[in-house]
Amino acid sequence: MKLYTYYRSSAAFRVRIALNLKGLTYEAVPRHLLKEGGQHLKSDYLALNPQGLIPALEDEGTVLTQSLAIIEYLEEKFLQPPLLPRDPAARAQVRGVAQVIACDIHPLQNLRVTNYLSQELKLDDAAVDRWRVHWISKGLKALEELVKRHSADGKHCFGRSVTMADVLLLPQLGSSRRFGCDLTPYPTLHAIGAHLETLPAFMKAAPQAQPDAEACT
Repeated sequence: MKLYTYYRSSAAFRVRIALNLKGLTYEAVPRHLLKEGGQHLKSDYLALNPQGLIPALEDEGTVLTQSLAIIEYLEEKFLQPPLLPRDPAARAQVRGVAQVIACDIHPLQNLRVTNYLSQELKLDDAAVDRWRVHWISKGLKALEELVKRHSADGKHCFGRSVTMADVLLLPQLGSSRRFGCDLTPYPTLHAIGAHLETLPAFMKAAPQAQPDAEACT
């Protein structure tokens, strides 16, 4: 397997966690989002992923894009340990929590969106920061309530074991802190994140542990 990644990408972070949880080895192929005008926008990468987004996973000649689709692929191909419950309703609930992050929070903080705000709409840095914090905070507020309903131990988003929801939560919390969000109003999310940070699969996938990591500020 070959993972096209960037150490600071929360979407790539998710996939790295899932790969580690499944016990899979892979070759990391870094694509820096800022250097050279964005290495993910070079023609060779666009030939693999026409969206020019990170991550992409290449497995046995097949290229997969979109982090949730990649994680679902890994879940279906490598059954252990499961990242989704067996019960259909529970599976949908876990997917719902994951999609709050992947579909509602993350896209509005993404680099291509904030670049448009600053470069095309001419918003200053303070206004862009307010945009990010506003949408992240709205999403985390809802997520806090959802997770309180579903966590059985205060250490996982759903039940008492790691699920796809946890795989997405920790990268989002890291991004939220980096963008200046106050996480104090979300004690359940904070506690779960603190637990997940101690797990080897999550630690190994962390931005600072990646071969392309720079000084994380």
